[in-house]
Amino acid sequence: MFNLLLFLIFLPIFGILILFFLKNEKTIKNFSIFYSFLIFIISLALWILFDKSSSEFQFAFIYNWLTNYNMYFSIGIDGISLFFIIATTFLIPICFLASYEIIQKNIKDYCILFFFLEFFLLITFSTLDLIIFYIFFESVLIPMFLIIGIWGSRERKIKASYYLFIYTLAGSLFMFIAIIHIYITTGTTLYILLYNYNFDIFYQKLYWLAFFLSFAVKVPMLPFHIWLPEAHVEAPTAGSVILAGILLKLGSYGLIRFSLPLFPKATVFFTPFVLVLCIISIIYASITAIRQTDLKRIIAYASVAHMNMILVGLFSLTIEGIEGSLLQMLSHSIVASALFLCIGILYDRYHSRYLSYYSGLAHTMPIYSIFFLFYIFANISIPGTSSFVGELLILAGIFQENTIVAFLSGTSMVLGGAYSLLLYNRVCYGNIQSNFLNVFYDISYREFLIHIILIFITLFMGIYPKIFLSCMHETIYRLVSHMEISIYYL
Repeated sequence: MFNLLLFLIFLPIFGILILFFLKNEKTIKNFSIFYSFLIFIISLALWILFDKSSSEFQFAFIYNWLTNYNMYFSIGIDGISLFFIIATTFLIPICFLASYEIIQKNIKDYCILFFFLEFFLLITFSTLDLIIFYIFFESVLIPMFLIIGIWGSRERKIKASYYLFIYTLAGSLFMFIAIIHIYITTGTTLYILLYNYNFDIFYQKLYWLAFFLSFAVKVPMLPFHIWLPEAHVEAPTAGSVILAGILLKLGSYGLIRFSLPLFPKATVFFTPFVLVLCIISIIYASITAIRQTDLKRIIAYASVAHMNMILVGLFSLTIEGIEGSLLQMLSHSIVASALFLCIGILYDRYHSRYLSYYSGLAHTMPIYSIFFLFYIFANISIPGTSSFVGELLILAGIFQENTIVAFLSGTSMVLGGAYSLLLYNRVCYGNIQSNFLNVFYDISYREFLIHIILIFITLFMGIYPKIFLSCMHETIYRLVSHMEISIYYL
């Protein structure tokens, strides 16, 4: 029987096979854009056919790949994973478009790595087995390591790629040990069987800590955040887009998919610890962003603050907070990606990201300045943008549980406004640095197309979020109810 999700997952592999037979560089670029956009269109069919009134996994497929050891290749999507799948398939063609004129060496290898990255991410967001999740959760590191190390922009790119690889791999080893122990204890790693399994509270806490350490590095939270600014600064523009847009969401996705439902009592036990860590991370990252002189580092530290704000919503353990976190994850995928694309435009023209070199761009690049201002407003959650709805729900959710945490989390909007507006003021206003900005031309038609698409999605999510929230609601309601029941009866 035809399974649309399984078909979608393996489409990037078919694209890789076709790329092997293509020789002309322009043909490779055009094919990659067209084929990745086709994958995105097919992924929209999942959304169209998705039954939003059901909280069950849909488009499910299961195959017993190790019969004697009770291990399965199992996939399916619900209201949590649906939009991560779509976000992945959407940002890959954006990455190809952004790289069209920039990447000039090893073009075929570059496109193949992005298709492999898409394949790994699609399985990671749809798998319903802990072992398969771990394998592909870690496999994502391989293409990203190569993309930064080969096509990175500066001499520290090798160091940055090793930062990414070692930090995230080291943290995930604890999760691997926990998964092995779960398999030995229960005889299975299948999510749907573990969902209602009553783990001993002592082991719940150990498992939760092991999973949390792995996901905290990916988010990232303090003190595991050092790899992210390094990776962003050295990555090519498309690498920063996919890193901010999708890879940072692996940590928060893992928490909501596995840690919250499988270890509910441990989640409640550790919630105060997580919230304190999130508040520290938000304030520290926001203040650090104000002091940065590299354009990419500012957005990188802003991403740390936003991702920790998302965790505040998740660990409010309320329907409003978790739905707000999911919506904010999607919003951050668009807004952060757009900001990195804006920084990439400047770097492509002037080959520097040093903040002091830029000023007065509103005079020489007026269209660029308008787009950049829109994303700055979206980044500080101005009403009408996608970020506003997400942060509003997060604060509404955490306010029900702890007003002090809600107040401290709200400081992210004040500090976010400080570093965002300061960045825009220094880049776009003031006198032109004529000794450095000696080439003046605004954005190209290709760049204009990319940003018009991103602006439309940001406004659409901000004005009509119901179309997204309606698909999430039943799944989140089931998750919160499951946690309440499990905590009560355990």
